[in-house]
Amino acid sequence: MIPLSTKMRPDRIEDFVGQKHFMYEGSLFYNSIKNGTFESAVFFGPSGTGKTTLARIIAKELDSSFVEINASVTGTKELKEILAKASDRFYGLLKETTCLYVDEVHRWNKLQQDSLLKAIEEGVVKFIGSTTENPYFSINKAVLSRVGNIYEFKCLSTDEIKLILERTIKDSDKGFGGLNIQYDDEALRILAAMSGGDCRVALDALGFIVDNTDLKIDRETVAEAMQKQTTFYDKEEDKYNLLSALQKSVRGSDPDAAVHYLARLIEGGADEMMIGRRLMVMASEDVGMAYPNAISIVTSCVQAAQMIGFPEAQIPLAHATVLMASCPKSNSANEAICAALSDLRTRKIDDVPDHLKDSHYSGAGKLGRGIGYKYPHAYGGYVPQQYLPDNLYNEGTRYYVPTSNGSESSFRKYLEELRKIDENERKKNSNKG
Repeated sequence: MIPLSTKMRPDRIEDFVGQKHFMYEGSLFYNSIKNGTFESAVFFGPSGTGKTTLARIIAKELDSSFVEINASVTGTKELKEILAKASDRFYGLLKETTCLYVDEVHRWNKLQQDSLLKAIEEGVVKFIGSTTENPYFSINKAVLSRVGNIYEFKCLSTDEIKLILERTIKDSDKGFGGLNIQYDDEALRILAAMSGGDCRVALDALGFIVDNTDLKIDRETVAEAMQKQTTFYDKEEDKYNLLSALQKSVRGSDPDAAVHYLARLIEGGADEMMIGRRLMVMASEDVGMAYPNAISIVTSCVQAAQMIGFPEAQIPLAHATVLMASCPKSNSANEAICAALSDLRTRKIDDVPDHLKDSHYSGAGKLGRGIGYKYPHAYGGYVPQQYLPDNLYNEGTRYYVPTSNGSESSFRKYLEELRKIDENERKKNSNKG
């Protein structure tokens, strides 16, 4: 039986949903397909975001011979046979370029990937490789240099997935248009939200529900199909309320409340990245300089949660939450950048001092660039010197005001000592004047 997610793949570029940051009518990407000028590309991003679907649409729009393979089951021998046939087609009577789509291309080793180089360079194939891994780490530089175009696919939004689900219910050709399915709009939105941005998950869950119910979709059937509670998705603002409560509990140094709200997020179906993004913000916004290593530890915990997935992902997420709730707090770094941005947006700021400007080019000296700059390392690590623009320097502007919390107390003491040196230097200069 063909999965619903496979049956519902759109055939036309106009029906493709998502990736609006590069795929919209009038974009260079869209026009290259319509004009037949599309070249080789790499698609990377999470599963269920449309990489394979878009590759098939491109081949159809270009009216090109299309070969689709998966790198996990296709070896070098099979690849060479495909490229040989593509070469015959290109240099023979047909004079036709083959569109070669390689799914999970990151699974090929360097030798296998290098087998593509000549065919791509000569135009024998228009290569589209898809991967869930960062291509700058998983694909050879030689291949990337010949491909040129790399497009990042992002998780579909709840609204985009809901639109696809509604189309499927109403589609009489490939979907359920002839079944008169009764559905609760809120239940459909919950199903879209619970899919985690993966359209394949949402569609196959919908197919499972339709195949095993009396053609009625409500919140209870969605919860059963997804094997999750739907309380988290009762109202769109619920997740923001819980995330807010989590952050405020961490900020207030209450690990028990913080873990409670983390548990509610997990139990309600929040994915690890939704929680992880907020935890990483908190590491800098609320813990900050009081424990600078928090951002490194929290980032590692979030990455670990991504790699292992739920249910075990709850352990590193709890690790990060308890750590931040239990350590000293400082928002001084956040306050500093907000104050600096406010000045830039609300008042006139003088230019960068000449002695700080780039002097690594011919003629810089004639313009006064870099003259008088003192290299701190030549003075034992610190030397009194103006760094702020003139008007801010003359006003004695301070954006960063360190607290005495945790590790930040040592930074505060160090900076106070430096500022005493600066004050003494200013007094010397004023006495000379």
